Amino acid sequence: MILKLTIDRFEGDKAVLIAESGEQIIWPKNKLPEDIHEGMVLNFNIQNSEEAEKDKKELAKNILNEILKAKN
Repeated sequence: MILKLTIDRFEGDKAVLIAESGEQIIWPKNKLPEDIHEGMVLNFNIQNSEEAEKDKKELAKNILNEILKAKN
């Protein structure tokens, strides 16, 4: 899912972003590109990371197996 957010204004170290639906999102200014300005439209890509979750579970399983082997 791609969200189009417009930079409405800056408040200190935060940016106020407005979604197409009119909802406001407060975002850390330092987590945005350096060349940003008010009125700029940003695309946020939000996606489920099933592969990352699978990798974390596999890593946890491997660590537990190593711990169990070390105790034998």
